[in-house]
Amino acid sequence: MDIQENIINKVAQSGLVTLDPAAYYPPGDRVVYDIKDNLFQGLILREKDFREFVKEHDWAQYQDKNVAITCSVDAIVPAWAYMLLANRMAPYAREVVFGDEVVLETVLFEKSMKNIDLEQYRDQRVVIKGCGETEVPVSAYVELTKRLTPIVKSLMFGEPCSTVPIYKRKD
Repeated sequence: MDIQENIINKVAQSGLVTLDPAAYYPPGDRVVYDIKDNLFQGLILREKDFREFVKEHDWAQYQDKNVAITCSVDAIVPAWAYMLLANRMAPYAREVVFGDEVVLETVLFEKSMKNIDLEQYRDQRVVIKGCGETEVPVSAYVELTKRLTPIVKSLMFGEPCSTVPIYKRKD
């Protein structure tokens, strides 16, 4: 008798459905535009100088990029300054958001995950894959949990061979 015949793949027989959030990783380079570089003495934004910069800057360099606009120093920056940047970047960039890299990834994943057909997971035992080569923001796991909980039989985190239970519907 061959030993191989007695090995049973319990994971394959478990009926678990795996959802890998990394499969929804939005395309495009990520760029952070820090308005601190436009501040006079790192403290204030001079409107005349800023408007001249906006007029002369090469906005085409943001073509097909995902851009986060932020200010990394403690300065008062009027909302219109961010609006001007967004206005000039938007025709070129794939996405423009206000915030840092974390906010950018959150927005990108949320938009990408809106395209997931959740009906395929109805009444299923779902495992949201928890590790891989692509970094997935925690916000994506929260969004998936929020959207899947009302429709799945159970929800787990991790890998099919080692899961952390998150939710189980009481039948």
